Amino acid sequence: MSLAGIDLAILAIYAIFIFGLAQWVSRSKAGEQKTSTDYFMASKSLPWWAIGASLIAANISAEQIIGMSGSGYVIGLGIASYEWMAALTLLIVGKFFLPIFLRNEIVTMPQFLQQRYGPTIRNVMAVFWLLLYVFVNVTSILWLGAIAVHTVTGFNQDYAIVAIGVFALAYQLWGGLKAVALTDIVQVALLVCGGLIIGFIALSTIGGAGGAAAGFHTLITQFPDKFDMILSKDNPHYQELPGIAVLLGGLWVMNISYWGFNQYIIQRALAAKSLPEAQKGIAFAAYLKLLMPVIVVLPGMAALILAPNLSAPDQAYPTMMNLLPVGLKGLVFAALIAAIIASLASKVNSISTIFTLDLYAKIKKDTPEHQLVTVGRIAAVAAVVIGILTARPLLGGFDQAFQFIQEFTGFFTPGIVVIFMLGLFWKRASEAGALTAAIGSVVLSAIFWWLQETGQFIFPFMNRVGVVFVVSLIAAVIVSLLVPAKPDAMKIKLDKISYKTSLGFNLAAVGVIAFLILVYTIWW
Repeated sequence: MSLAGIDLAILAIYAIFIFGLAQWVSRSKAGEQKTSTDYFMASKSLPWWAIGASLIAANISAEQIIGMSGSGYVIGLGIASYEWMAALTLLIVGKFFLPIFLRNEIVTMPQFLQQRYGPTIRNVMAVFWLLLYVFVNVTSILWLGAIAVHTVTGFNQDYAIVAIGVFALAYQLWGGLKAVALTDIVQVALLVCGGLIIGFIALSTIGGAGGAAAGFHTLITQFPDKFDMILSKDNPHYQELPGIAVLLGGLWVMNISYWGFNQYIIQRALAAKSLPEAQKGIAFAAYLKLLMPVIVVLPGMAALILAPNLSAPDQAYPTMMNLLPVGLKGLVFAALIAAIIASLASKVNSISTIFTLDLYAKIKKDTPEHQLVTVGRIAAVAAVVIGILTARPLLGGFDQAFQFIQEFTGFFTPGIVVIFMLGLFWKRASEAGALTAAIGSVVLSAIFWWLQETGQFIFPFMNRVGVVFVVSLIAAVIVSLLVPAKPDAMKIKLDKISYKTSLGFNLAAVGVIAFLILVYTIWW
């Protein structure tokens, strides 16, 4: 179904407005040139509302909206554990990780690794993250975003990939992180409003005269098994969400890696004007995460009744959009595009940050500030071009792209969490131990994956992540004891660090925990 003229007009107004706003908020004073701190870290002046909104905008994109709606269609509400458990993870990051990062003026995650361990692990992980961000994250956003555009408008999917990539690049190319972060409050407001609208209309369509509440009741009545948060072993989707492991197992490893040590996520908090400001932003983001399942999972579940014969699960959300009347469809479509553009721009900015500061600046020492900014812009262009060219070859054959992304990143996340957790909280951790965890995580994960693919051993990937984490942790500790760190390797300051948080942050944490207890009690 094509968009009507008014829908296209709304979309055009959004595009012009957000592009203009991005250039305005990131403008420089007359005669001033942007420094690397201005471009990559928003001058380290981000307020809490920009941090919180930008964390969500960087996170919620096509892979969540399209992918998680598709998983909601297939698996049910259980997939919301990724969102709800992330809220608690964010608070842990704000309370225990950020004080160390900000005390040491960390700009990138590879920089932390060098200061804590040494240059080898920094270079290895910098290259790894660049490959991951370009070939998994950028491509998934482009591919799933193009699916949405094609399903709603009929626009050619390959052309949609190009259009999304070019606009996201142009939107942030000049202003860098400031252009992204200071406009994300608009993007997230549009995303939340659009998501609530589509969920309300989908449920109202199901409920008829009874409205959205009746529609929700009908959904629970007809598909009670889709509301199980903790799946039993006889559930056909136990492999994706293996029971209690979503609360006590590998999901914690996935979440801590993503929210605590992921450059394009944590970069917003590292650019805060102060630690209390960063923690307020983290708390704001945590509450937005509690709302996300209503926006990204519920529409897919509503499609069980409204579109029961979809050819592919990832068509659930775009199909629900076609229920909307003229005008509202344009608004919700603009919200979807806002999420795609904001997340893609965030990832591209972080790619340019890591490439420039962790690789180029180390090779070409004493490079002038304005040249670093230029290199960052060139890296951004290269990342988008590569993503456009490889999106279809890499993701074209997968029905549930969100599950593919989790499966692939699960190869690496156990080692990443081991490296950082030991680096943050165990002084005797050495670079040899960190490299052991990084390499061992991939090797062990690959062995488990091969055994499962060949039918020799059935093991849910989330459990695999938990087991690989424990084994990698033990290996890293043993190797660190056998091959101690060099006396001058530890350059991370651990003095004058307080883990005390404000009353507001503590109350926010209590609220998140109470909410989680409630929803898991109701839909266990």
